[in-house]
Amino acid sequence: MEISTERDGGTVVATPAGRLDGSNAREFQDALDAVVQDTERALILDFEQVSYISSAGLRVLLVTAKALQGNGAELALCSLDDPIREVFGISGFDSIIPIHASRADALASVKG
Repeated sequence: MEISTERDGGTVVATPAGRLDGSNAREFQDALDAVVQDTERALILDFEQVSYISSAGLRVLLVTAKALQGNGAELALCSLDDPIREVFGISGFDSIIPIHASRADALASVKG
């Protein structure tokens, strides 16, 4: 699990790559915890390079969203492949965490 980050004003854009599952959920959580502390306004997770997400990965996203809300910031996702978008739809996470088609859409939503 690789995660790269960049800052766009008060927004951090993190781009994980690979699979998010039980074998690396703790590592993913630790990486996001470090990013949450640096996030002033919003965290965008660009899922363009994510090939799979399990319930363990979804749990990490839920914990991260709650931590950001506690800090007065928000979480948004973008660039999900169709199978991953389907997981979000079936699990109901698409009604908890905003999902955008592109990084530009996600950035516009958190800056507005």
